[in-house]
Amino acid sequence: MNTSNERPTDHGIIILDYGSQYTLLIARRLRELGAYSEIIAPSSPPPTSFQIHGIILSGGPDSVTSTDKTGIPEWVIRSQKPILGICYGMQLLVEHFGGQVRSNHHREFGHSTITLQTQSTTSAIGTLFSHLATEQKVWMSHGDDIATLTDQFDAIAHSDQGAIAIVAHQTSPYIGLQFHPEVHHTEKGSEILSLFLNDVCRTQLNWEPGCMVQGSIEAIRKAVGKGSVLMAVSGGVDSTVAAVLLNRALDPSQVTTVFIDHGLLRYQEAEQVRAYFQQLGVKNFVQLDCHESFLKALANVSDPEEKRRIIGHQFIEEFENFAKGHDQFTHLGQGTLYPDVIESAGHGSGSKVIKSHHNVGGLPEKLALKLLEPFRFLFKDEVRSIGNELGIPEKIIHRHPFPGPGLAVRILGPIDSEKITILQQADAIFINALKESGLYDEVWQAFAVLLPVKTVGVMGDNRTYQWTCALRAVCAVDGMTATVSPLPLDFLTAVADEIVRKVDGINRVVYDMTSKPPGTIEWE
Repeated sequence: MNTSNERPTDHGIIILDYGSQYTLLIARRLRELGAYSEIIAPSSPPPTSFQIHGIILSGGPDSVTSTDKTGIPEWVIRSQKPILGICYGMQLLVEHFGGQVRSNHHREFGHSTITLQTQSTTSAIGTLFSHLATEQKVWMSHGDDIATLTDQFDAIAHSDQGAIAIVAHQTSPYIGLQFHPEVHHTEKGSEILSLFLNDVCRTQLNWEPGCMVQGSIEAIRKAVGKGSVLMAVSGGVDSTVAAVLLNRALDPSQVTTVFIDHGLLRYQEAEQVRAYFQQLGVKNFVQLDCHESFLKALANVSDPEEKRRIIGHQFIEEFENFAKGHDQFTHLGQGTLYPDVIESAGHGSGSKVIKSHHNVGGLPEKLALKLLEPFRFLFKDEVRSIGNELGIPEKIIHRHPFPGPGLAVRILGPIDSEKITILQQADAIFINALKESGLYDEVWQAFAVLLPVKTVGVMGDNRTYQWTCALRAVCAVDGMTATVSPLPLDFLTAVADEIVRKVDGINRVVYDMTSKPPGTIEWE
């Protein structure tokens, strides 16, 4: 399938992804600081028609001491652009200039304290750190560390375990950090990234998502021209905002908004979605009832990646069947986000696939439509900002995220209609309780999961043997990291009691206490 997606701007910071699960956070933090950033693979050539202000080398799971490591591309050094190496990226930078890296000497994972010795540096870049606090809390995650430096680099900070924590090149605008400034646990992380942007790169701050509406509208008009878009929507925030944006950018007659009810939505959600689009004034709205085809395709499937693959294929098949009767379509619109692309390794980088997203990759050429994804380079909170600029009501913009595969990835193991009904009821009780208690807006995402575990219980003096339900609620900014929401124990107890009393099929409820990382927000 062809794509017709342009960058929202033509200059910014390039991040080389060496496989760290924090790489997206780097991009996110830079955008928070006002600089557009984009992630590419180390094997990729420098982006064309894009002015690079600086380059960041991410962390990664590989070892610089390995013979088959991924190194620094030649074009990066030749560019003479400022470079910031983070963790593995710092080790690559030091080794490139003749330093040595060793394994398993100063292993550090989690919180650490570093001490700056900026008074000992003669590097102009190094002295930029002199205004920062001498001692700082940082987040470490490394098994290798720097053994020796050449005289081209100064060590300007060490960790409390003795590892070199910050290096600065004597003459070139190169900085290395052994810790992760992009992670919230690094207390001065934003200041350090701001130092790199403003004092080293002297980059022009160019990013404010709310101001991107007009640029997005112009890009859509340029891409579509006099064509016609089949806009695929799920009812979630991303596709909803994309549909409204398309209707704003184009004549409404050029956009047909198609909502596929695959039967894996939350309780009464199909009705809510239809009402939302009526409220938003979106014309040419079509709802397709595809319960049976999706359930049939998912019969006896347990593997989550297989579920996602099947659902993605089934979505395309349904859209294809619809498009066959409407030969005017030239484009397929989707609400795909940047994290969807990265987590699916759809950007061609060295990052590992965390989970496939049903709307990324594998789109068949036979659909013969150009792919239109206006948010392909954006994060969810940036899309919400655009939604606010478009005047979309808060209750729609700030709905909790919901996965495209729906309850298929919240029912662990095989799926059937009975399990869907059970989970819909339990989830509705949980979400309604959050809203009634005024807790819904304090939580970034909350939902119920049906586990493939049966437990013994007692109801009315009778033995029961029924399913276990897990409740999940997290606090997050962009979904790339998340902490467990500290919901009151009496609230959770009341919700669990109501679920067990009212949902036939569940006799035990547990609360998920896992942060991201090491877990993911969704269970599958």
